[in-house]
Amino acid sequence: MRFFFIVGVVGIIISGIFIGAWTNGQQQRANFHSETEVHRNFRTKIALISAMVGLISLGIAGIIYIL
Repeated sequence: MRFFFIVGVVGIIISGIFIGAWTNGQQQRANFHSETEVHRNFRTKIALISAMVGLISLGIAGIIYIL
């Protein structure tokens, strides 16, 4: 259970970093205007994949905890 919990939390943190969830408005605008569309799509894809892995791992950890 601990393994799935750690993987889930790390996945959510990586997703937040790649999507830019913990930046302020000025930094978000600067990132948007300084990167290409290809780079932005790559970051979004990595963020979605890591979020899905994180959520699935947290779900598995929750099921193991309940059972």
